[in-house]
Amino acid sequence: MPPERQGAGGGPQGPQSGHPGGASAGPEGHRPAHHAAPKAGHHGSVPPGPPPTGGQTSGAPSESDGAPQLTGRERLKAGLWPPRLNRAQLIAAVLLFILGLGLAIQVRSTSDSSALRGARQEDLVRILDELDDRSQRLEDEQRRLEGQKTELENSSDQAEEARKQTVEKEQQLGVLAGTVAAEGPGISLTINDPSRSVEADKLLDTIQELRAAGAEAIQVNDVRVVANTYVSDVRGGVEIDGKRVVQPFRFKVIGKPEDLEPALNIPGGVVQTLEKEQATVSVTRQDKIVVDALRKAERPDYARSSSQ
Repeated sequence: MPPERQGAGGGPQGPQSGHPGGASAGPEGHRPAHHAAPKAGHHGSVPPGPPPTGGQTSGAPSESDGAPQLTGRERLKAGLWPPRLNRAQLIAAVLLFILGLGLAIQVRSTSDSSALRGARQEDLVRILDELDDRSQRLEDEQRRLEGQKTELENSSDQAEEARKQTVEKEQQLGVLAGTVAAEGPGISLTINDPSRSVEADKLLDTIQELRAAGAEAIQVNDVRVVANTYVSDVRGGVEIDGKRVVQPFRFKVIGKPEDLEPALNIPGGVVQTLEKEQATVSVTRQDKIVVDALRKAERPDYARSSSQ
C-alpha cells in the first residue's frame, strides 16, 4: 500500500486538498488519489467522511447536545397557553363581554314582549285588571299573615295564649247562654202595675224591643232571659220560663245605654203602651249593671257541634 500522506497538521488528509482528512492531487493535479479502506485493528487510520455541505458549520447544534426536539402540536400549545395578555387586550375582552351580555338581554326582553305588542286594547286592559286584582289579594294576604305573625311573636307562650282565648270565648258564650254572670253599662227598667193589667204579651214586647236595641244580657226579677225564653199568663200573674214573677217587674239590662233608653221611649213604643195600661214605667241609665241570675247548662238532645 502507498504510504499515507500527511497534511500540514500531521493528520491524514481527505479526498480534497485544503481540508483536513483529504488526499492530495495526483501528478497532473486533477485526479484525486484513492486510498485503500483501513483494515480492522489498524491503528491510526480513519475512514474518510463525507465532505461538509455549504449549509453546515462546525458549530451547529445536534441531538447529541441534549436540547429536546418539540413537535408541531407542542409548539402550538406552548404558544397559546399560558395566555400572554397585556392590559389593553384585557380591557377590550371585558368590554366585549359586557356588550355581548347586554345584547343577549335586549334580545330576550324583546322576544318576551312581542306577545303583548300584538294584543288588542281590550286584552291589555283585561290583563292589567287581573294583575291589579292579584296584587290586591296578595297584599291582603300579606297583611293578614303579618298580623298573625305579630300575635304569635307578642305571645311568650302560644299554648297559654290559646288557652286564654278559649276561656274568653267560653265566657262570651256563657253570657249569651245565661250560665255565667255578667256586668257592664246599661239601664234598669221598673214597671209598676197596681191594676194587674200588664200581661205576658206586653212583657214579651219589652224583651224583644230591648234585644233589637242591642241588649246583651237581660234579667227580669230573678229570671235570666235567654234565646229560648218564653212568657206565659197564669192565674193571678205571669210566668217566665215556668217561674212565676210578680210586679213590680224589674229589668236589668246590659248594653249601650244611649241605644237602649231611646228605643223604649220612642212614640208608640214600649213606655207609651204600658202607660196606656195604667202602669208606671221608669228607665234609668247606669254605668254598672250586674246580671247575676243564672241558668243551668243543658245539653241539646239532637244538635251537636259540627267541629267535633
